[in-house]
Amino acid sequence: MADRSPVIVGVGTSILPVAPELDSVGHHVLAATRALADAGVPKSAIDGYCCAGGGKEAIAVDDMSVMVEYLGLSPTYTDGTMTGGSSFEIHVEHAAAAIRAGLCETVLITYGSDQLTRMGRRLGTGGFGAPGRRVPGPPQYEAPYGGTIVSAYAMAAQRHMFEFGTTSEQLAAIAVTARANAVNNPEAMYRTSLSIDDVLASRMISDPLHKFDSCVISDGGGAVVMTTGERARDLGGVPVRILSTASAQTHWNISAMHDFTTTAATTVGDLLFERAGLERGDVDVLQCYDSFTITVLLLLEDLGFCAKGEGGPFVAEGSIALDGALPTNTDGGGLSAVHPGMRGMFLLIESVRQLRGEALNQVPDCEVALACGVLMGRAD
Repeated sequence: MADRSPVIVGVGTSILPVAPELDSVGHHVLAATRALADAGVPKSAIDGYCCAGGGKEAIAVDDMSVMVEYLGLSPTYTDGTMTGGSSFEIHVEHAAAAIRAGLCETVLITYGSDQLTRMGRRLGTGGFGAPGRRVPGPPQYEAPYGGTIVSAYAMAAQRHMFEFGTTSEQLAAIAVTARANAVNNPEAMYRTSLSIDDVLASRMISDPLHKFDSCVISDGGGAVVMTTGERARDLGGVPVRILSTASAQTHWNISAMHDFTTTAATTVGDLLFERAGLERGDVDVLQCYDSFTITVLLLLEDLGFCAKGEGGPFVAEGSIALDGALPTNTDGGGLSAVHPGMRGMFLLIESVRQLRGEALNQVPDCEVALACGVLMGRAD
């Protein structure tokens, strides 16, 4: 019987972290070209395509339908699921199911964003953030109070501090660890060393989150190629098996969050390890979303790597450092390396590189990696 188990056979990134010569579509294309070359797969072999655009125009110029045409693909399986930064973990889950079911053989997943350089370009009157733009749907009930993405995470941090005694110093330890990993990454936005005092002295963005508690704003793109275990044997590279996937959602808007200290990763963690037949201690490296330092803390607890409320001491004692019990965000993460608006793609790419033994900050004997994207209520 043919082996239809899903594997990742190629990854690629565009120009990181700043590329004024590329728009978001250009990041998609360059990353896709490099991923296909890495996999040894011709574009003509792609019969599945997944994409979540990062465009901020009134109509995104890099959504799934537009990118299919631009890349010159003719897929029989497509997926344009958009769940924010976790979209690409969802795409892997869907593509894996499609491959197992025989709906397609080889899937390309791409992402691209020029978020940083776009900030210096003039937007049209219909663009995202244009003055007087109507806020549609449920967010309109939060908009009058001036809430932002960072303020939502700040409320989670404040609540965690209130309930469990978590400190700003403990959150800062997460940023310091990410920066230590970024120092060796030539594609990282920030590469100078960082101390806890530096984090605490940086500008307050939304109390208690400082500038260095917050992710960078960059450009960037990434791509992943998936296929069957059977086909991977003929490609000559090192395939990375997808042992299990899981996703869950509890809410979308912060006003609907039942508990500011708990994310949907509580459900995901149990499902993930049960389906893989693994224990938490089997994980050699964790690549988790780090939009803010509190994001990492919540995911460590909710995935079950430490008990609820114990995330602060866990990170402060160095558990997520390269030489710690659970090396985390080994490329420098979104806090110091690359975050072009949606970080989830880069969690996948760094996981693959670690498992292949090709990472810049290589974890010795790395056999199991976990990539977890999140957008407060959603975890994948």
